[in-house]
Amino acid sequence: MKIYAPWEKAFNRIATPFEHFIHAQTTTGLILMGMTIVALLLANTPFADTYANLFHTNIKIEVGSWSLSHSIHHWINDGLMAMFFFLIGLEIKREISVGELSNIRVAILPILAAIGGMIVPALIYFGINEGGEGANGWGIPMATDIAFAISALVLLGKRVSTALVTFLVALAIVDDLGAVVVIALFYTEQIHLIPLLLAFISFLVMLSFNRFGIHAVLPYFIIGSVMWLFMLESGVHATIAGVIAALTIPSLPKYEPTTFTDDSKNLFDEYDRYPVATDYTMHERQKAILQNIKDKIDAVGSPSARLEHSMHLPVSLVVIPLFALANAGISIDFASISQTITQDVSIGIIFGLIAGKVIGIAGTSWLAIKLKLASLPENTTMSQIVGVSFLGGIGFTMSIFVAELAFLGNDVLILQAKIGILSASLIAGFIGFFWLKSVSKNISYN
Repeated sequence: MKIYAPWEKAFNRIATPFEHFIHAQTTTGLILMGMTIVALLLANTPFADTYANLFHTNIKIEVGSWSLSHSIHHWINDGLMAMFFFLIGLEIKREISVGELSNIRVAILPILAAIGGMIVPALIYFGINEGGEGANGWGIPMATDIAFAISALVLLGKRVSTALVTFLVALAIVDDLGAVVVIALFYTEQIHLIPLLLAFISFLVMLSFNRFGIHAVLPYFIIGSVMWLFMLESGVHATIAGVIAALTIPSLPKYEPTTFTDDSKNLFDEYDRYPVATDYTMHERQKAILQNIKDKIDAVGSPSARLEHSMHLPVSLVVIPLFALANAGISIDFASISQTITQDVSIGIIFGLIAGKVIGIAGTSWLAIKLKLASLPENTTMSQIVGVSFLGGIGFTMSIFVAELAFLGNDVLILQAKIGILSASLIAGFIGFFWLKSVSKNISYN
């Protein structure tokens, strides 16, 4: 009997795409938390000036008479975050195609809950800030940080059902889609039509690639990069190009799964007919067979699925941590923090993310169930939906992103917004975790 080391068991375990997704989001949440702490420490130590100057350093790309010059902070928020939004686009497409949002009877509850969880926080924020200089920030408390929210839920282990985790994932995906629409429609200052038209033409070219069955990733990457440049010049936030590009990536495999099974069996049978040359090498024909099998494995998976799987690691380990490092560093003056946190912008965000999300998500869910428009997920209670609603109040990544757009150039309001986001996310996360731990303490799911 072969004895496996613990890490060998982990590698031999077969995980579903959904399990990979949950694991990736949990990893992102933990890394994001660590990098946020680093950013806060750097912003409140003698290294604060060096930290600030680093992200204000300009990087210039120049080709002939054409040049593009932005600060590192701008390159991260408009450039690297396009990869994050591209991944969001792939996740949205998967959920709509084959995930929880593909079955309207199952999807209706998280869809309605997400809509309620976006509208109510925005109304609460706007009600507090109406007529003030911070009124434009109404989109900030609409967002849910899927990585942090899922991380908190996963920490509860078998106390919560898989159906509840799936409900939160579907809700957060719809929430992300709503945030993308809000950014595209309401946080675009000035539109330049010619670059926007060229971006649209680039999108049509990518759609034609899909239509004509091009499964190679490189053509989509090249045209997608061009579309990003045009979107950057158009005035519409460049990260939207990431979501739009994701919609063009083929979600059907090049190689039929049923044919793959038969062909692979024949290839394995042929492989076994060749004697192994030594204990460490194989016959040349066997190497060719293995390469053929590998090519077929690549072809039987869709480009969108392969990209989503391969991009989780760089987005989790590079893009999101850099975004947190560049944006979460707030210089906190503890003598005046009580004054900052009581400003209308901070109060609107705190009440929006905590009270607004609970009223919006749990209230809409309860109403939809009472009106028989939807039903509770399997092995889930209404009390657990309330707990998930609190976790929905963890805004962080997307909330900070929207705050940077809403208050562009106004450092005072951005500071108030970030203080409100961090405070609300921390409070909502703790309440949601301990609420769920309390109401689920007598329940265990296999």
